[in-house]
Amino acid sequence: MKLFLTSSPIGIYRSEEPLDYVGFNPKNGMVDELKKYWPEDARCMLISAFPDDYEINDRMREDFEGILEDTGLSCSCMDICDSRNGKEKADALHSYDFIILGGGHVPTENEFFKTINLADRFRGYQGIVMGISAGTMNCARIVYAQPEMPGEATDPSYQRFIPGLALTEYNVLPHYNAVKYDYLDGMRLMEDITYPDSMGHTFYAIVDGSYLLQTEDFAEIRGEAYQIREGEIRQIGKEGAIYRLNGRNI
Repeated sequence: MKLFLTSSPIGIYRSEEPLDYVGFNPKNGMVDELKKYWPEDARCMLISAFPDDYEINDRMREDFEGILEDTGLSCSCMDICDSRNGKEKADALHSYDFIILGGGHVPTENEFFKTINLADRFRGYQGIVMGISAGTMNCARIVYAQPEMPGEATDPSYQRFIPGLALTEYNVLPHYNAVKYDYLDGMRLMEDITYPDSMGHTFYAIVDGSYLLQTEDFAEIRGEAYQIREGEIRQIGKEGAIYRLNGRNI
């Protein structure tokens, strides 16, 4: 499996600045890496984080079809997987060459993945997987569901660590460029919530345009990135740089 764990592969979160590219963001060599593994006329599927929002899902499916074309990646089909056809599409997962795990609310997407037994369906998969934001976070074996919605940070029943797809051992936190100064439920998202949650854990915060690339042979973060561990943060990567991760790759 070739795993691309992105923050945002197509734009900058919360930014209205015009982009200087079309298709997927080519920064840090992501498009070049995709093309290295991309088969001709790939069969593609987008698995939605909003399983019941059919209108949004159909529009996203069309958007990603255009994004692939703009990137120069040939595509024979772009299917959508949501609550209309979730189990059917999950059962057919190995017939697709490229799977996108969409962005959204981590626990909502995680519950949908469980409903369609997606973790089991991924076993032995040899294609390309791209996680986007929440989709990236849900790829971990144990997902850190960083509080996001009002009330989640103070709710004692909110589960911050939940089982994921087990496609990687790494916990990636997206959109660090946009959320690093956020407040939630009267607390600083990073210093008061995420840093304490990192005791006994390691998180990798990446900005839009950075990504974690994992293959059968290696795992590395490309672009600006930060390691959050034992309540502290340190920068481990910058634009254009590659940071090789330690540990066993899956």
